Parts: sequence; structure tokens; C-alpha cells
Amino acid sequence: MMFFSLVVSLHFLVPYVACESEPLEDVVIDRYDIPKICPREVQMGDFVRYHYNGTFKDGQKFDSSYDRGVAVAGFVGVGRLITGLDRGILGMCVNELRKLIVPPHLGYGSIGVPGMIPADATLYFDILLQDIWNKNDEVQITTLHKSAPCNRTVQDSDFVRYHYNGTLLDGTYFDSSYSRSSTYNAYVGSGWLIKGMDMGLLGMCVGEKRRMIIPPFLAYGEKGYGTVIPAQASLVFHVLLIDFHNPKDGITVLNQVVPQPCQRKAVTGDYVRYHYNGTLMDGALFDSSYSRNTTYNTYIGMGYVIPGMDAGLQGVCVGEWRQIIIPPHLGYGENGAGNSIPGSAVLVFDVHIVDFHNPKDPVDIEVTYRPETCNTTSKKGDFIKYHYNCSLMDGTLLFSSHEYETPQQITLGTYKIIDGLDTGLAGMCVGERRTVLVPPHLAHGESGASGVPPSAVLKFHLELLHMEEGIPEGYLFIWLQDTPENLFETMDLDKNGEVPQEEFSDFLKAQVSEGKGRFLPGGDREKSIADMFVNQDRNKDGKITADELKLKTEEETEQVHEEL
Repeated sequence: MMFFSLVVSLHFLVPYVACESEPLEDVVIDRYDIPKICPREVQMGDFVRYHYNGTFKDGQKFDSSYDRGVAVAGFVGVGRLITGLDRGILGMCVNELRKLIVPPHLGYGSIGVPGMIPADATLYFDILLQDIWNKNDEVQITTLHKSAPCNRTVQDSDFVRYHYNGTLLDGTYFDSSYSRSSTYNAYVGSGWLIKGMDMGLLGMCVGEKRRMIIPPFLAYGEKGYGTVIPAQASLVFHVLLIDFHNPKDGITVLNQVVPQPCQRKAVTGDYVRYHYNGTLMDGALFDSSYSRNTTYNTYIGMGYVIPGMDAGLQGVCVGEWRQIIIPPHLGYGENGAGNSIPGSAVLVFDVHIVDFHNPKDPVDIEVTYRPETCNTTSKKGDFIKYHYNCSLMDGTLLFSSHEYETPQQITLGTYKIIDGLDTGLAGMCVGERRTVLVPPHLAHGESGASGVPPSAVLKFHLELLHMEEGIPEGYLFIWLQDTPENLFETMDLDKNGEVPQEEFSDFLKAQVSEGKGRFLPGGDREKSIADMFVNQDRNKDGKITADELKLKTEEETEQVHEEL
């Protein structure tokens, strides 16, 4: 550098016109275009590539690399260049333009070059420096951006997907993955890449951006590559790491939020309903159940979903959040899926478990309160009144009896409600409260119902308010005491030998008020009376006679005899 400063000073002290009368002692350098940023200057022993035009004082051209279309390449300061060029190139920056005046004793001297350069010729060079490197160079890595957190970095044998822009050291573009709208995919350290890229990718995090300057002996060397990368060219890559994995990777489960208590975990054969956002490692969304406003529903461990999801859903709890990272060999492999999932892509699923069940699940009943005195419990045929709240397993309220003026009322076992609720209401005491989980095959099944999603597990909070004992199936009225010995005479209140419907109705209501009989609970009493009267009025003349009146037990006996 001391020599370089002396030369520059000489240039400014000795104008070109002085050359006409006084012989030059050294090279005259005119740095007429210097880049604003110059990270590196040519030193002795460096290898350089440069273009030049060579002329005599009168402007006559004697040589030009531009005419040949190939830059000159060689080491500086090892005697391969004329001394004047060796000295004139020292201290240059890539993309710098210099004019050199080389006196004869630093050029071709008194001999010249026959047919090209006369003896004792002063030479004028206009030089553009395109590349510098040294045999001791390593890959120069500059981190431009690094995402946090970085839980894992690229190692040898990892498979990487990255985008890049590739230029020569002077900024000349030669290739870009962006222009193909596709990442470059390769194994690291396995001979798939130039050595410098193998080295430059090590230690990278997903989302990290690096600039790599790779000397030619770690790139394409003396041969270059096609017409775009010259021989002995340094390469500059701006790299964005999209994702990476190792062929030995399994799934990774992160960011678990497990509700407490978790009374049950999903296993193979369970049917799971869950919401998810699916992204690539760079955060690009490729699918979401939320966008469809419906859960994704599937059996797990049975091959209905990609292997990584099958494995990632094992052991989940209802209400759990978890992130599942799936390598491509457990996802969509080398082919990807559609236009949204590239080949060999690592997939990230952020999952929320809404519910799950097994097709063999029974109704799950938890008694939350039971009165101390409980002598009678509900059973099939009983008429009951109850309050309920019905929700999904994530707490979404679907229905509630509290929204109505009166409680819900039904006769158990009459198929008026879903099977699971029928089961959950059986065996209750008046005043008892329960939480009942009903699997979909005992609720609304795969089709769901109005307001109920397909295959949803339902949670009921139940409170039994009132219960009336039922009567045998097929009966509308039963006697609580022995049947009157002369039933028709007792029923024929005006003793005229016939009983019209009004008299029939008055008689039955009197039996109930006196505690001697009971109607079907929960039913329409007037309709029950009308149905019973029509059944006894065999000839349909609007009245019942002694010959027509028969108890149900007598009717059943006659039917048996007829069949026999």
C-alpha cells in the first residue's frame, strides 16, 4: 500500500503532458471510477479477472479483451503479467475503472512484441476489474437476517429447500430460483452442491438470509459453468432458507397447551374432530379448516390421513392445542400436493382438538349431585320433567331448556329424544344433577342435525325436576286397586244399560281423583279417554254396552286364543 500511495501521488504531480518530454519512472494511475463500497482491494498473490483496452499514445488499439469476449485472468505479482500491469492493478476494487500509463521498461521494453507492439512503446490501458480471490480464501458468509427463535440449524446430511439469487462478484446475474418460482432442493454435504454452498448452508436457521461469497476453487473452478459462469469466477449467492429436514426425522410436537384435567387421551381407532392451520416452514398458509368453518374429522392411526398427522394426533386431549411439524417423508413426499404444497416440503400444523370418541364408546355419566334420600329412580316408561344445557366439548352452547318457560318433559323409552340422552336420564332421582357425554353414534351421528355438527360429541348438564311412574307399554290407563267386580254396572252411572263417552269420561276421572287408577303420564288425558272409548265401542254406535266392555287383559287373552 505504501507503493500504491506513492504511485498515486506521482500521477497527480506529473500530468500526462509531462510524459512527452520526460521519461516515466513508474506506472501512472488514474482511478476515474471507484465504487462507493470497496470491501476488498487487490493484493500481491491475488487472482484477478479483468477486462481491458490497450492503446498507444495516439489512441491506436493494439489489443482488447472485450474483442475476444473473455476477461483476462491471472495471479498478481508472480511474474505472469508485465510489471506495469502487476503494479497498476494493485489496490483495485471490483468494478473499479482505471487508466494506466505503462512506460516501456515496465512493459515490453526494447524488444516489444513483433507485429503488435513496437520497441520502447509506452502503453495505455483502460481496465475494469471484475473479480478478486486468493488461494487462501474461505467462503465469506454475512448473515442478513435471522429469525428467532432458532431451535435447529442445518447439519450435514440434511435436506434443504432454499431460494437464491446468484451473481458474479461484479454483480453480473447468472441464475435465480425465484425466476423459476421453485426452491432449489438438495442434500447438504452429500456432493449434490458445489463445496462452497455446502459450507455456506451449514448452521442456517429456517427463515435466515445469508450472503455467501464463494471462491472459484470451492465453486466451478477452471471450467466455469456453461456460458453464464466464467472460468475462475467467484460467485455471490443471496440465500433464503425455506425449510430443511433430515431423512431420519420423526414428527416434532411443540407448543402444547393441555387442559387440566385431561381425563382421556386419543388412541388408534378414535375418531377426532379438530381445527387446524397448515403452513410451510416459512409461514406460508396452504390450508385451514377455519376458512371452511368446519372441523376436519377423521379416525387416527388407521391411514386416513398422512402418516405424520396420524402420529401427531396420538395422545391428544379434548381442548388441547399443539403444533405438529411433519417432515416430507411423513407428509406429501417429493411430489407435494396440488399447487399449495411443494415437493419435499416440511409441514407445520397448528391444531386445536374439539373432541374425539371411539365407535365403541358408551354414554359417560358423572353424577355431580344426588339427594341424600333417593328411594325411587327414573326408568323406561316414566314421565319426567328436567332442565338441560347441551353444548359441544369445546363449551359452545347449542341448546338449553332454560330458554323456555317450562322444563323439558318426556316419557322415557319412547324414542322422543336421542338414545344417549335417554340412557343418561335413566336411574336419576328427583333433584339429582348429572353431566352426560353422548358419543355421536348415540346422538345425531355422522350427519349431525340443525345446529349440531356432524360426528359431534354432546355434553349435557341435566337436572331432574319431576317424575311420574309410567304404566305398561300399550296401556293408556291402569288400575291402582283391584278392578271393580261388576265394572260395567259401576261405570253405568244412570243405570240405563249403556255408557256414552261423557259418562265414560266422568267415570275414569273419578277413579283417578279417588286414587284408584292412573292415566298414561305426560299424555293428553282427553285424547287417551277418547281413544279408550273408541276401542270399547265395538259397533261404533256412540255408546258402550256390557257385551262390548272388555279389559285389556281380556282382549289380549282372546287374541292369544284366536291365534291358537
